[in-house]
Amino acid sequence: MERNLRKVREGIVTSNKMEKSIVISVERRLKHPKYGKFLKRTTKLMAQDDKNECNIGDRVRVMETRPLSKNKCWRLVEIIERAK
Repeated sequence: MERNLRKVREGIVTSNKMEKSIVISVERRLKHPKYGKFLKRTTKLMAQDDKNECNIGDRVRVMETRPLSKNKCWRLVEIIERAK
């Protein structure tokens, strides 16, 4: 049986205060329907970080997974860039 493709998102870690969990902010740009100006919209995702290796400000890639808790259904794939 073949598995469907999973969503992958890139964002910045905003919180790592929890055990094995991080909160990341994913920013997307959408065009205003009437005025055409590009607006920034952010979405907060909660992700599983098994090794507790992320710090605030890191740029990370996360992948969709089965629900791991009430509001956590993403897991850390890689750390793209460490915070300066």
